[in-house]
Amino acid sequence: MRKLTALLPMLLFMVTTTFGQSAAPAPANGLSPAEQSMAAANRMIEKNPKNFEAYNALALALSRRARETSDVNFYVQAEDTLKTSFEISPNNFDGERIRVWLLLGKHEFAAAREEGTKLNKRMPDDVMVYGFLTDANAELGNYKEAEDACQMMLNIRPGNLPGLSRAAYLRELFGDVDGALDLMNMALQSTPPTQVEDAAWITTQIAHLQLTHGKTEAAEKSLERALALFPGYHYALGNLAKVRIQQKRYDEAVALLEQRYQAASHAENLFDLAGALQLAGRSEDAKKAFAEFERKSLLETGRADNSNHELIFYYADYAREPVKALEVAKREFTRRHDVYTLDSYAWALHVNGMDQEARKQVEAALAVGIQDAKLMRHAGEIARKIGDQTVADKYLKQAVLLDGAELEVARLVTESNKRADRR
Repeated sequence: MRKLTALLPMLLFMVTTTFGQSAAPAPANGLSPAEQSMAAANRMIEKNPKNFEAYNALALALSRRARETSDVNFYVQAEDTLKTSFEISPNNFDGERIRVWLLLGKHEFAAAREEGTKLNKRMPDDVMVYGFLTDANAELGNYKEAEDACQMMLNIRPGNLPGLSRAAYLRELFGDVDGALDLMNMALQSTPPTQVEDAAWITTQIAHLQLTHGKTEAAEKSLERALALFPGYHYALGNLAKVRIQQKRYDEAVALLEQRYQAASHAENLFDLAGALQLAGRSEDAKKAFAEFERKSLLETGRADNSNHELIFYYADYAREPVKALEVAKREFTRRHDVYTLDSYAWALHVNGMDQEARKQVEAALAVGIQDAKLMRHAGEIARKIGDQTVADKYLKQAVLLDGAELEVARLVTESNKRADRR
């Protein structure tokens, strides 16, 4: 389980609540909700090794544990467990749904969309399948299709939590952050008290939205609540580090990102840590961390579940190897056209001097409605390079309003690069 988007983690809540046997009981013996579900499913298997539903429940619990820990090995175990389910009951519908969920978790979005469409034809009123289609289409950049699928979720089962979380994510993409916050708060209020990791994840998403809206203090409090609910939660640690960066408490951001990287040693988490080290003035440590990030990222760059967005920005902003940035960006652009891929592609084009095409791509991202400081800064810098200072000023002003730290961080990175040039 890697860097899940705002959509994908909530799918686990929908899946586990769909199957009664996989929902976690009240916390006991220090076990997490996923560990409790794993134990319950294993007891079912011991009682009846031919019960395919028990293997489905175990696969779900393992997926849930992957989210809790960000450990991809639980994903592998989930796939192996699902194979046993199909050996007992070939093509069972619940197993097929879980298989699509695993495709989404591995970022194989086109395949998940294709398989989800097949399942939708098999069972046109299944809420969970519409969740798959929402996720896959959003990650591919098919936002109208994602919106339609999400609306079907809410039409079939009004007020369901997974539908609310997806509607919140889409509202954020479309620029309605207040609406997204309202929906996430509704989801939080409906979360059972025993589901502490679900509550921590939703609270972390609320903090993310608060940060997007410039509410740093509110985001900090939300993240403290998330960490109280689920201590050491890697998603919350990463967002709290963003708070510290906005507060210019760079050493504290480094400490939080080091803790997250120890818990989830993925390339993209190392990229964030390296950037924070540079902001904290620890240039040599940053240099080593970036080198290790590049090594790890290149090992996975050809896979669907990759850190290509971070690799693009590393080559563009830190290593200053624009040709490599564009090579990676083109490769990712062939797979998906979501707003973040469009932005990273636009930035790679920009650092290669291809600003007219860069402007086309970044404005296609912003046309969706997203209010994101980094995207706004990129759009502003591209417009300024073209010579459209009026548009540049508009975008850069919006970037400051959304996140005043964004331009400051970019300035510090530029100054660090200039110092490196002088040495």
